[in-house]
Amino acid sequence: MRKSGILNRHLAGALAELGHGHTVLICDAGMPIPAGPRVVDLAFRAGVPAFAEVLDGLLAELVVEGGTAAREVGEANPQAARLLRESIPALELVPHEELKRLSARARLVVRTGEARPYANVLLRCGVFF
Repeated sequence: MRKSGILNRHLAGALAELGHGHTVLICDAGMPIPAGPRVVDLAFRAGVPAFAEVLDGLLAELVVEGGTAAREVGEANPQAARLLRESIPALELVPHEELKRLSARARLVVRTGEARPYANVLLRCGVFF
């Protein structure tokens, strides 16, 4: 048994399979999940786990070279917008419909229980060397 880091075996295993350039969608409970990507659904109840908690945990485990979020987050969810700006290098903002389209190519989708709008980000994996 692991003693620290991500304990969920499905999520830990999926993260270990990621490589440079792969994308990971961290999404709120309402984001439509496209067919195709591997999905680890962490949603338990509305708000649990929170988007911020999951983002923080994944950023501690992954090398991230950039990310994409919906432009609408700035107005609809200022708290998430601030978190994304502070946490994600090279953050690109696109219309929500474009984010949904890009999500179809994600290697992994991690669904949270977040119940506030536009708490979604598509992370692009980097390398540690």
